Amino acid sequence: MIDITLQNFEAELLAASTHTPVLLDIWAPWCGPCRTLGPLLEKLEADYAGRFILAKLNADEVPEIASQLSAAFGVRSIPFCVMFVGGQPVDGFVGALPEAQIREFLSRHVPSEGEMEAAQEVAEAEQLLEQGAADDALARLVAALEADPKNETARFDLVKALIEAGRLEQAQEVFAPVAALAADTITPHARFAALAAWLQACTAAQAAPPAAQLEAAIAANKRDFDARFLLAQTHFAAGRFTQAMDELLEIVMRDKAWNDSLARKTIVAVLEVLTKPQPKAQAKAAGADSKLQLTGHAVATPSDPVVDQYRRKLSMALF
Repeated sequence: MIDITLQNFEAELLAASTHTPVLLDIWAPWCGPCRTLGPLLEKLEADYAGRFILAKLNADEVPEIASQLSAAFGVRSIPFCVMFVGGQPVDGFVGALPEAQIREFLSRHVPSEGEMEAAQEVAEAEQLLEQGAADDALARLVAALEADPKNETARFDLVKALIEAGRLEQAQEVFAPVAALAADTITPHARFAALAAWLQACTAAQAAPPAAQLEAAIAANKRDFDARFLLAQTHFAAGRFTQAMDELLEIVMRDKAWNDSLARKTIVAVLEVLTKPQPKAQAKAAGADSKLQLTGHAVATPSDPVVDQYRRKLSMALF
């Protein structure tokens, strides 16, 4: 449990909630229900063993924060509890609720033990991949999915790593549970759709004729889009992403609508594979702004010059 002040709220409340949910208990010494709720929240923090952080704010001592949150949620009484996730307030409740109701509230925002374990495994796997320790990273990602089969980052990273390792059959098995999400045209899942396109390219590449034969067909007929697309598929399958997009752009420039815009869609898939996920929001450093702000600040994904370049090329080819 931590006490929130004007000096530490950005670090201990906003920034901390980008990593672990923080439940802020707004209370006052004269409030009878607050004295009932406080010990119960402390018990729950111990029971949840690090899955959320309990923070307390004395409304009499820090009225600036208490009044802003009360106004934001339309609340005029205490105890008032606010859940912070990702650097911003996302939910709350008023009054000294019974334990069962508070646990129900927490279940909407606090990760399960499996989810926590999976997140840790994914973070370690990503570090191992950066270090080139692919086998160790694969083991971590497998463990992450076993702990939390719904962890989309773990599944994406595992399928990607298996494709890069040439273990296509295993990649397809890991991808199978989310294949329907990738094919959903109503609420599309861009990252899984990209994996589906990559796996299709890998399958196509296995039965493709030699590259020299495809290149000869293209040289004889620049509009042999079937040959050019298959050549792009072989590049995509082998991780030669820029070569794949170069061939696909040639199709788009000559016939944007060819095969239901398949070339454009495949470029989008390649770009999605290359794009790193958006980082979590972070709070600004204390003192960076004289105005009190109760939300975190978005962190821009570091620009990838290759991705930016081919996005521009695709945009130019389409207009």
